[in-house]
Amino acid sequence: MDVGEEPLEKAARARTAKDPNTYKVLSLVLSVCVLTTILGCIFGLKPSCAKEVKSCKGRCFERTFGNCRCDAACVELGNCCLDYQEMCIEPEHIWTCNKFRCGEKRLTRSLCACSDDCKDQGDCCINYSSVCQGEKSWVEEPCESINEPQCPAGFETPPTLLFSLDGFRAEYLHTWGGLLPVISKLKKCGTYTKNMRPVYPTKTFPNHYSIVTGLYPESHGIIDNKMYDPKMNASFSLKSKEKFNPEWYKGEPIWVTAKYQGLKSGTFFWPGSDVEINGIFPDIYKMYNGSVPFEERILAVLQWLQLPKDERPHFYTLYLEEPDSSGHSYGPVSSEVIKALQRVDNMVGMLMDGLKELNLHRCLNLILISDHGMEQGSCKKYIYLNKYLGDVKNIKVIYGPAARLRPSDVPDKYYSFNYEGIARNLSCREPNQHFKPYLKHFLPKRLHFAKSDRIEPLTFYLDPQWQLALNPSERKYCGSGFHGSDNIFSNMQALFVGYGPGFKHGIEVDTFENIEVYNLMCDLLNLTPAPNNGTHGSLNHLLKNPIYTPKHPKEVHPLIQCPFTRNPRDNLGCSCNPSILPIEDFQTQFNLTVAEEKNIKHETLPYGRPRVLQKKNTICLLSQHQFMSGYSQDILMPLWTSYTVDRNASICHLFMCGYFKLMIKQNIECIVSHCSPWLYTQFLH
Repeated sequence: MDVGEEPLEKAARARTAKDPNTYKVLSLVLSVCVLTTILGCIFGLKPSCAKEVKSCKGRCFERTFGNCRCDAACVELGNCCLDYQEMCIEPEHIWTCNKFRCGEKRLTRSLCACSDDCKDQGDCCINYSSVCQGEKSWVEEPCESINEPQCPAGFETPPTLLFSLDGFRAEYLHTWGGLLPVISKLKKCGTYTKNMRPVYPTKTFPNHYSIVTGLYPESHGIIDNKMYDPKMNASFSLKSKEKFNPEWYKGEPIWVTAKYQGLKSGTFFWPGSDVEINGIFPDIYKMYNGSVPFEERILAVLQWLQLPKDERPHFYTLYLEEPDSSGHSYGPVSSEVIKALQRVDNMVGMLMDGLKELNLHRCLNLILISDHGMEQGSCKKYIYLNKYLGDVKNIKVIYGPAARLRPSDVPDKYYSFNYEGIARNLSCREPNQHFKPYLKHFLPKRLHFAKSDRIEPLTFYLDPQWQLALNPSERKYCGSGFHGSDNIFSNMQALFVGYGPGFKHGIEVDTFENIEVYNLMCDLLNLTPAPNNGTHGSLNHLLKNPIYTPKHPKEVHPLIQCPFTRNPRDNLGCSCNPSILPIEDFQTQFNLTVAEEKNIKHETLPYGRPRVLQKKNTICLLSQHQFMSGYSQDILMPLWTSYTVDRNASICHLFMCGYFKLMIKQNIECIVSHCSPWLYTQFLH
């Protein structure tokens, strides 16, 4: 074998000896290869030289290259890593962590952090603990009864947060609660009413301002989103600078009440909060800007809750435009509204998770509320006044479901205009008419919509789903969602949920009006409320430990029993025609035994009777089989009437129904000029 290899070795040595430049050529080729490899690594021409990396995690905007790139140039070159958007771009636009972001390298342009050091830096996204550390989010935890406030050091009084979801119809939670886990948990664990009654008209500004003042619109002055004041000769709208004129805002909003009594407030949007009312702004407030992201609003309030004790507010407001905005655009029964509901539910969840991170979820009292509901509009359910009035060039109509009319020439003709003539002209124009013209003082008293010069003397009451305009060119929300109708209509009802250490756990209460919320918030903050239209103490049953106990006023003089006479004619000079009903039937109604009177009093006045506070009035108690009345012998008519309607019985008593039918059929009035209409009012009130 050795012999056979010897010639080959000799031949190789001979070739090498003949070509002395071979080593130089090989060295040059090797150098070129090394240089090419280095340049390829630098300029991305040969990614295989690096360790195989397929993710942007920890590599965002760095000039390091693997199989794919994560710098801004990768989009143009088309060689971005598959998770480039999730890891490098989305953090600039989202306020939450996800599995992609957990453990990320800190990004200077992200809205919040999901890096391992974010808790030390204090800039974690709200859901960092639940997504990246495996802890439960607030909504995943079971309900708990918070018997006493559990607040961090420095919180002597539990803060209160008033959180409004504009246009959240009460029915939304009944129907779509399964898609709204956070709000549904608040409802289950806190204090809830199926319907909170808004004020009339069911518009955004009037209701939000009623919630924080406890006043009806006729009292606090914000009677609509658009209005005219003849004394100021000025017009108010949500898009005009006049909105910031304090002269429009009467009453005392709760942030002013708090200021007067030494507490601080922070408002991230609320109608009136960016106006200097009574010379006062909230201690922290934001000028309204609808483009501010919802997440930014919530994070701001959470940051305010972390301020030093001497700077930190005690009362807060939050406001979101949804689902109202989607309801107007697409109608209340639409997929877009469902998406908006899920979005605001996520925002409430973000708030609750943030409170949990701050250990305030057992400390803060939350009132989740809305201002009104939403109705589906229809172009076929619009009334146009030019159809009935002809020439309407001298008339201005504020369109909608709570329309009002005034002359175009204001203020000169505002008070002298012939409103009554137009009302008469528009009354009973056709069968089944869907609107009624009202001189405002004749509107149903329950609407509380008369005592203000800003309410035009002529108003219109419309049936559910109907709207009114001067002509088709002035209509709005024709085929989409609208609100503003009678505040007892089911689709106008609003949301109310109370949650926190001040509220009872897991109860549902009867409907109440939103003017009662001001007193409720004052009690939560231990404030003395300013005079308002609410009844202080009426919502004590929502609270675990009410601080206010209503005291009944002292009665001026005892209420006597009304004397009974069997005479068909008395010294008043009026008599009843026996053709309506025999006088014996009337006598049967009034001539009661002591036992019967006691039983009727128990049935019709279960909560007691109104007390006599008028010093100079003579009032007696008039008992009848169905109801009791406080009858004034000075004005010859009842001051009040009380009765009870059995849910399981017919509300039409034989005597009452027969009386109504005869009154309507014969059109007979048992009244003379100086006699009391009490017989009628007893049955009609």
